[in-house]
Amino acid sequence: MTSYRRIKRPGRTYFFTVALAARGSNNLVAHVDALRRAYAVTRAERPFRCDAFVVLPDHLHAMWTMPQDDWDYSTRWRLLKTRFTRSVLATMGAEHPPYLSASKRRKVERGIWQRRFWEHCIRDERDFETHLEYCWQNPVRHGLVARAAEWPYSSIHRDIRRGRADPELTHLQVEGEFGEPK
Repeated sequence: MTSYRRIKRPGRTYFFTVALAARGSNNLVAHVDALRRAYAVTRAERPFRCDAFVVLPDHLHAMWTMPQDDWDYSTRWRLLKTRFTRSVLATMGAEHPPYLSASKRRKVERGIWQRRFWEHCIRDERDFETHLEYCWQNPVRHGLVARAAEWPYSSIHRDIRRGRADPELTHLQVEGEFGEPK
């Protein structure tokens, strides 16, 4: 089994890409209220600062700054994903989604999310701004809207209210690796 090495630095800011197992599904936006509840409970239980968050139909991007004495974002994602999964399956009246493979059923997996997530430890202010802008413009990049502010599931609305983001933002040329699902 592959051994994943995650950066574990308390108080640091991290960028994440978290994807659904069923590529092309719209389960995140279809069940965005369940995602919001799972996020709120997880954040109340294990605090962090949310610097950016954008939910797309089959994946999401987030930037979280961890508390000064805590680096454990993996547990936070596990809890959030578990809570969301339980809520969605309850609405489906199912123990497993109908598309779940026999292998995942044998391993008692629920199969809504990809097993892992992609993370990047933010290095400096420029890196922070690059990843923040990536979150803002991702719905435009995916052709979901013409202007970033048109996408309802994004922290850009909070940032527009704070004067940090341009409400007319259409597309930024952001270079880098963002763990974007292929």
